[in-house]
This record gives sequence, C-alpha cells and structure tokens, in this order.
Amino acid sequence: MMSAILTVCRKEILDNSRDRRTLLTALLLGPLMGPILFVFLINFTISRASSSGEKAIHVPIIGAEHAPNLVAFLASRGIAASNGHGLTSIDDAMNAVRNGDRQVVVFIDASFGEELASRTGAHVGLIYNASDTTSGGRTGRIRGSINAYSQRIGALRLLARGLDPSVARPLIIDNFDVSTANERSSLLLGMLTYFLLFATLMGGLYLATDTTAGERERKSLEPLLATPVPRSSLLLGKMGATVAFMLLSLALTLACFTVAVRFMPLEELGMSSSFDPGTALFAFLVLIPFAPLGAALMTVVASFTKSYKEAQTYLGLVILVPTLPLIIASVMNVRPSLALMAVPSLSQHLLVTNLIRAEPIEASMLALSVVSTLLLGVLLACAAIRLYQRERILG
Repeated sequence: MMSAILTVCRKEILDNSRDRRTLLTALLLGPLMGPILFVFLINFTISRASSSGEKAIHVPIIGAEHAPNLVAFLASRGIAASNGHGLTSIDDAMNAVRNGDRQVVVFIDASFGEELASRTGAHVGLIYNASDTTSGGRTGRIRGSINAYSQRIGALRLLARGLDPSVARPLIIDNFDVSTANERSSLLLGMLTYFLLFATLMGGLYLATDTTAGERERKSLEPLLATPVPRSSLLLGKMGATVAFMLLSLALTLACFTVAVRFMPLEELGMSSSFDPGTALFAFLVLIPFAPLGAALMTVVASFTKSYKEAQTYLGLVILVPTLPLIIASVMNVRPSLALMAVPSLSQHLLVTNLIRAEPIEASMLALSVVSTLLLGVLLACAAIRLYQRERILG
C-alpha cells in the first residue's frame, strides 16, 4: 500500500511540476508576494510614524492675529500657520474639513486675549475629522503642542505668584516598560503567521482542486478509480503531493521572510527581530503538521463540488477559515496555554509568536499542538477516503 501511495504521489508531483499555473501559484503568489506586501506595509507604517513627529506641517489658523504668542510657540514646534484661503469663521472651517479640503484647522476667537487675561480659560478651537485616519498624527501633534503652551502659561502664572509650578502636578507617573525589544517587535511581526498559513494553503490549493474536481470535470476520475490500486492509496497519494507543494510553499515563504525582515527598520521604533534562519527552521517544523490538515480539508471540500470553478470558489472561502482563530487571538491578546494548543492554526500562531518574541516553547505545548493538528488531519483524510469509496463521487 505504501508503495502505491508513493507512486501516485510522485506521479502527481511530476505532472503538476510541468504546469506553469501550479508553479506560479505555489512558488510565486504566496512565497514572494506575501513577504513583499508585508515589508511594504511595515516600512510604510514605520516611516509614517517616524516622519509625523519630525516633519514641519502647515495648518490654517483662523484668528492668528488674536494669539501671536501661541502662533509663535506652535511655529517653534514645527507647526506653521498657513493661509486660510477664505476661511473666516468656524463654520467655514467645519465645512472645509468635512469636505476634505482641509485635514485640520485651528480657530482662535477675537475674545482669546481677554479670556487669557481674565484667567478664566481661553478657548482654542480644533476642527478635525476623527474618521480621517490620515490626519490623526497631525491632529494629535497640534493638540499636544497647544496643551504644552497651556501648561507653560500655567507654570508662569504660578511663578508670578511665588509658587512652585510642580504644585499643579501632584502626581508624577514613572513609566517602567518591562517589554523587551523582541517582544515589542511581535506587535508588528505578529501578523507574520497569517501570511505563513495563507501561503501554505495557497501552495496546495491548485493541486487539491485539480486532483479532485478537475479530474471529475475532465472525466478522468472514473478510469483512475477503475485501476487495481485501492482508492484509499490513490487519494492518500494525491494528498501527499498536495502536502509536498504546501511545504515547499511554506519553506520558500519563510526563506523570503528571513531576508525581508532585514530590510525593516524596526530599530527606529525601539524594536528588534530575532527572526534568523534558525528561528525560520523552527517555525517550519512547528507549521509542518498544519500542511496535512490543510490538504485533507481542501480535499474533502473539493470532493463535494462538481466542477473546477465551483471547487475554486468554495476553497477560496475555506482557506480563510484557519485565520479566524488568529483574528480572535489578536483582538483578545490571547496568551499561550495548554488548552489552546488543541486548536489547530491557533496553536501554530501562538507558538510562532513565541519564537518571534524569543520566548521558550514548552515541550508539552508543542507536543499537544502537533498531536491535535495531525489527529484532525487524519480524521478529515478518513472522511475524504469514505467519500471516494462511494460511487456518487463520480458525479
């Protein structure tokens, strides 16, 4: 039986290796596009975060003549007043921001000087759109600068009365961040597992579809099942070929990520990455059990479809299922536990995240993750074999 399985597996691998579409899907879409997109997004996020606090910005200030000292203070912090281009009232400013003509506008009323002199609290209007994600950094920077000016005025008033400005700050928070640079990097690199699992499934997607629904559509499944080779051996051989392509896709993706991480300026955010070739190899070993599970799952789903196109549609949705536990874990900040190791895809995500954080992995957790994932894969493989034992599989 093992000889028959290996023969079928070798034949499927050789046949599909000649197919450019298979190679394009398994060796380019996942392994290359994933790391490129990942590095682009991370570099864009880092460059945007680092430049937002350094780059000089221009903001329309309506009524700048009423608060020259405030305007000068803002200018000293890289926030220059720009021409309002017809903005004369707070209503004009709100309409301009609402329409997207301006990201943020500062409004200073004519009564600003009197309010400041009366020490009742002078009002400064900050008009912005909270739903505009591109203006968040700019708005926060302007708000922080205005607050700094307010604190400066308050301190000068206390000094004028012969009081220590610290009396206005009865509490001083001392921050002690116990996270390491590797742990902080997991905030960005934590999404790495999404790409790894997705690339693994994409590596076997075409093969799983072609060897099931594809053969049924080409009318080549019935002659194949009529051969003296047991149907279980045929199916296991096909799944073995799918697993081989999935592992190849995973290995290439990890290799690309190992190189790509070196081009990410994590140090600018106080982070560092320990994702070296040794870590990538360990991650590969952790993710190996997921490949048989994914191959069996895709084979079962494709067995219920009647055409190649229908199989692609359903499998396109199925490959998103393993990422659902990862989304929940990210939102709830789930920490690794022995019970969670029984959940496939989630256990691999938590273990790989531990590797990124340079934290040790308990042998019991690793063992339970491997056993539970392989066990579910075996159950799905048995279900696929039972489906292929029925004559209805021929359509």
